Amino acid sequence: MTPSKRLLSLDAFRGLTVAAMILVNNPGSWAKIYPPLKHAEWHGCTPTDLVFPFFLFIVGVAIVYALETKKMDVSNHNQLLIKAAKRGAILFGLGLFLALFPKFNFETVRIMGVLQRIGIVYFICAAIFIKTTPRTQFIWMTGILILYWILMTLVPVPGFGAPNLEKETNLAAWVDRLILTENHTWKSAKTWDPEGVLSTLPAVATGLFGMLIGSILKGKEKPAAEKTTWLFSFGIIAWILGMFWGLFFPINKSLWTSSYVLYCGGLASMMLALFYWIIDVQGHNRWCRIFVAYGVNAITVFFLSAIISKVMGMIKVNANGEEVSSRTWLYDTFFTSWLPPDIASLAWALAFVLFFLLLLWPMYKKNLIIKV
Repeated sequence: MTPSKRLLSLDAFRGLTVAAMILVNNPGSWAKIYPPLKHAEWHGCTPTDLVFPFFLFIVGVAIVYALETKKMDVSNHNQLLIKAAKRGAILFGLGLFLALFPKFNFETVRIMGVLQRIGIVYFICAAIFIKTTPRTQFIWMTGILILYWILMTLVPVPGFGAPNLEKETNLAAWVDRLILTENHTWKSAKTWDPEGVLSTLPAVATGLFGMLIGSILKGKEKPAAEKTTWLFSFGIIAWILGMFWGLFFPINKSLWTSSYVLYCGGLASMMLALFYWIIDVQGHNRWCRIFVAYGVNAITVFFLSAIISKVMGMIKVNANGEEVSSRTWLYDTFFTSWLPPDIASLAWALAFVLFFLLLLWPMYKKNLIIKV
């Protein structure tokens, strides 16, 4: 394997994941989503439900590659913690900006969200990584998963009584209403948030899972084939444990249950092992360059995709005497006019993802990376 400052397989995995995030967040019509791109109604896990935990897992792996050498000098710790806090705050701020744009209504803004959760998870995981060993990180991850399980299944919910995992009456939903209030939660629910306060705790465990896998992958004492085997092995074990735990603590993305963490983390570990073996070990990397283009500027393209989608909704055009958004006009003119509704919705999402390649490919060729 040729030495490289960046792990190409990790960039490719990140790029595939962020492209999938954009894909599922931008259907042509929310009323006609292509079935495989739908989230599970509540309990359960669809391919779409794997996307966000995969990204947080990758955040954990990337922390190891970014900070392991730097943290060896204890005198660097305070500076590293300050930088991690700044980066976490920037990510949180970008997410809050997306929630505010374009109306900037602070009275009803959704406080939590995807970028906000990424920022929180990044900072907490980075802080734990800087100050602890992999063994302690494993204890942290295990402790968080068990604690969350106890909280969600044994602690009575104020105002509702017995602990439960229903949408509006579980403990996480109660905490969201208490801390965020109904004015600042997910607008589609109002009474709870899928990226809420309490459920961010096990999301941190997803990042810690990625850190543990990253430590194995970056370690110098094992040959590449053995690393790949370890990644597959831990992935399979976590996946099986997640399915077993899911029998009595259901796999659920909105609640980010402990079983969901292990289930998704296991699949992410196996996916990364596959990418690592094919791309970095065997050197078959020409096919993945498009994904790498997305991966090295993942936060940038995710942020721009959300902004552009909103701007397209703001720009109005005249269509057959009726004023509609430019997005609606484009979708109706080039997609729904000749495709079945769900296929049109998928085609729009794919076109939206591919549109950003026009920006990302030149940036990739020039090695232009916007660091957030």
